[in-house]
Order: sequence, then structure tokens, then C-alpha cells
Amino acid sequence: MKALVTGGGGFLGGAIVRALLKRGDTVRSIQRGHYPDLLELGVDAIQGDLCKADDIDAAASGCDIIYHVAAMAGVWGDYDKYYLANVVATKNVIDACKKHNINYLVYTSTPSVVFDGTSEEGIDESTPYAETFFNAYQETKAEAEQLVLISNSEKLKTVALRPHLIWGPGDRHLAPRVINRAKAGRLRLVGNKENKVDSCYIDNAVDAHLLAGDDLQKNARCAGKAYFISNDEPISMSDLINKILATVNLSPIKKRINESVAYYIGSIFERVYSLFKIEEEPLMTRFVAKQLSTAHWFDLTAAKRDLSFTPEISIDEGMKRLKASFDTEK
Repeated sequence: MKALVTGGGGFLGGAIVRALLKRGDTVRSIQRGHYPDLLELGVDAIQGDLCKADDIDAAASGCDIIYHVAAMAGVWGDYDKYYLANVVATKNVIDACKKHNINYLVYTSTPSVVFDGTSEEGIDESTPYAETFFNAYQETKAEAEQLVLISNSEKLKTVALRPHLIWGPGDRHLAPRVINRAKAGRLRLVGNKENKVDSCYIDNAVDAHLLAGDDLQKNARCAGKAYFISNDEPISMSDLINKILATVNLSPIKKRINESVAYYIGSIFERVYSLFKIEEEPLMTRFVAKQLSTAHWFDLTAAKRDLSFTPEISIDEGMKRLKASFDTEK
């Protein structure tokens, strides 16, 4: 197979690229930046913008399957930028599939598309999309996911995966953010409840994507559907955060802030940042306050049944590998 990975320079995209190469697939990637490491791996790395139809059109030519991983993530920012990066780019990917007779599309979505601010305890894919959203990321990812799923057909089989809180060696977001805020003395637990959350070790997220791509080509049990993906090991948010801190020998975080206070602070930050058009992400937002004070764990029955997905790397084993990666960087 010749696979195209969008966002091949990113954390998840790069890991998918390496996994595809390892099993013998030919890989092309497209990303905004220049990544010499991809070229060293033998990847046909193209620097381009998915918002430009010509760029994705050129990258898709001759490919058999696309793993559309690239996205604009975050909890704050201008709606139009998110719409271009997440919705317009996804539409361009779908159009490129149709133009070049690419029969398989695996899309990386997010559980945030169904998050309405309340706890999610053992929910499955029957949970509807949120009726209102806290930020542009949620809203545009939900629209993009729906575009992918309604595009499913005999000629173009599609699937959407919703991995939750991906982490591991090479992580540029979750672990570094937790560690840096702890070092700066700005990390707090939100709420007094020990709500459980799912997370996903990077290798398990990669496995889910490859399994989904393989199923589209063979049985197509997953075609036209969305799937929650995680380690299937829900633990409290405080445990997850403190396990990450332990990988760099930082003390556990114990300080807490009331969830209502955090939500109020987030609202104030959002108003001020909007008023003064500040692009930097606020220290707190309403979305973050709700995410940190509610439960998020998922029923993986569908992924296990249709994708034969089984998380191979446990949280504890993943943390050992994360610690080893940090020790190597010293």
C-alpha cells in the first residue's frame, strides 16, 4: 500500500508514519513545516497547506489510502482559522480521495465532539454530538467528522477515530504542558471529586489507526462509523497528572481550585482575551475548567469488536517509557 499521512511531522502523525514504514508500506506525508527526519526515514515528505486544494491534490496522487491526522488543536483561538484548518482542509482531503480514486480514508477526530460540559462515564458512540460547544476546536472537529462519515460509500470507505489524551515519548502537548505548569507553580487540580478519565498511550493510538485502515480494506466493518479510542484504563485526573510528574521526579500536585471558581475565572479570561484580541491561550478557559472537573471514560466495545483493537501498552508501562525518553534527553 502507498499511504498518505497528513500532519506527518506531528506527534501522532509521525508515529503513524514510522509504524507504516516498519510494516513495509510506502509512505508519503504532507505537513506545513520542513521535517528532515521524515526524509531520513525515506518518506516522500511534501511541505504544503491542506487548505489549498492544489497542495493536497498533488500529495494524494498515486496513493491508496489517506490517514488524515493534521488538525488545528487547542482550546482557544479564532473560529475562522480553526474552520480553515479543520473543516476546509478535511473537505479538500475528501475531494482529493474522490478525484484520485483513493478508496480508504482514516480520519483522526476527538471525543470533544460530544462533550457538553457534563461527566462522560462509560459512554459509547451512540452519544450525540454536543448541541453547543465551548470553543472553535470542538465545533470544527465535529463538523469535519460528520463530513468524513457522510462521505462513506462503496467507492470511498471512511472511518473516524476519537483517541483521548494521547501521550508518550515525543509528546509535545499533554506531558510538557503538565510538567511546565508544575515547574512554574501554576498547576492546580480542579474540583474536589476524583473523576476518572481515559487517556491513550501513543503506540495504542497508532495501532487503532492501522487497524482501522486495514479493516476498511478487508471487512469494512468500521466503514462510516466513529470510534472512541483509549487505553481502556480510566484513572482519576489527579493520578494521571501525578504519574506524568513522576516521570521527571516532580512532587505530586495536591493544590485544588473549586470548579465553579475555575469556570468563572475561565469566563473572565475569555472575555478579556476576546476584547483585546489576544491570540495566546488563556491560563484557564471554561472548556478547560469543565474538562478537568468532569469524568471522561469510554466504552470501547465497538472498537474491540469492529477493529479488533486491544490496547497493548498499559499506562504504567507507558509511563516507564516516557520516563526513559526524558532521561535520554538529559
